[in-house]
Amino acid sequence: MSTGVALVGAAEADQIGVVPNKNAMQMHAEAAANALAHANLTLRDVDALFTCGVDFMPSLLVAEYLGITPKISGSNSIGGSSFVAHLHEAVQAIQAGACEVALITHGETRRSNRKRGVQARPTHGDPWMPDWQWERVYGVESPPAAYALAATRHMHQYGTTSAQLAEIAVATRKWAALNPKAFSREPLTIDDVMNSPWLVYPFHLNDCCLVTDSGGAVVLTSARRARELGVPVVEVLASAVATSHYQITQMPDLTETPARITGAEVFAKAGLNPADIDVVQLYDSFTYTVLVTLEDLGFCAKGEGGQFVSGQRTAPGGDFPLNTSGGGLSYNHPGMFGMYLMIEAVRQLRGECGPRQVPNAQTALVNGMGGYLSSAATAILART
Repeated sequence: MSTGVALVGAAEADQIGVVPNKNAMQMHAEAAANALAHANLTLRDVDALFTCGVDFMPSLLVAEYLGITPKISGSNSIGGSSFVAHLHEAVQAIQAGACEVALITHGETRRSNRKRGVQARPTHGDPWMPDWQWERVYGVESPPAAYALAATRHMHQYGTTSAQLAEIAVATRKWAALNPKAFSREPLTIDDVMNSPWLVYPFHLNDCCLVTDSGGAVVLTSARRARELGVPVVEVLASAVATSHYQITQMPDLTETPARITGAEVFAKAGLNPADIDVVQLYDSFTYTVLVTLEDLGFCAKGEGGQFVSGQRTAPGGDFPLNTSGGGLSYNHPGMFGMYLMIEAVRQLRGECGPRQVPNAQTALVNGMGGYLSSAATAILART
């Protein structure tokens, strides 16, 4: 089963990691040019643009910067899952015949902005926002604190341990060691993670994502046109989006995310089950994000995530290839990471990953997670 829509190009900006000499718009533009080249297309072919960021009207800014006049543009922002959610919107637009070539872009210079004195999220400084009134007064004023609440609840309820979370950080680092673009490639052990400084309990420093500069883009078109471009065809079999809350205190169940909804939907639409997936790309803002998402997508039962990832099962050579780029924990994380999940999935299905290539990868699942475990966007892709 398929949507009839394909991902035909995927790429990062020319430089990622620490790029103090470029701004976010340059990151958008470089990534767009590279992804279009990957698809054997040009900016003249693009008639739909999806993007988001901290700017007030990012799709207008990016379209102007690229010099394009899309028939459809979207700036829906639901956190780190936004770009996978944009894929969901682009698929619907292409299916409806409203556009033919959709470009999704991302660019952030979060790491360099710190040195420039740029405030990354101005709206988060508004004291009229509900979280300021009801959460920040208790110290929950950033993602680490919010995710820590959820993680400690899971540990209390199911017996999950810090060492099991560390398994994820170590396995992901092993993938990063095989990726020349990864920011952190030095060896990492369970003991290293457990002995690293606490950021906020139960997260050690290595349980938390990087902060980098980066840009990324993907290109979608109809499967029919994709077969005329002379590139490997990666079809979108299914996609889904769900949100459940904004404030962490309003999360219906701290141990369950909206991926429970989107996972069930995409597997039903694609006519597949978790055992049919060859490679998995999950948002890893924190090690706990990966563990709870594995459970909610149905790769293991609720409460069994810690056992599922133990023994380096998700590392190179293990039987469950997960976050093969090195993920947000070790490869790259500029603030919103969903874009880079799609890029790696496309590369794996096109067989372009060199030493980290998963043999004979035919299917991939991507799940973006946004906000405080607030939004999930899931897609199943396949090489056809």
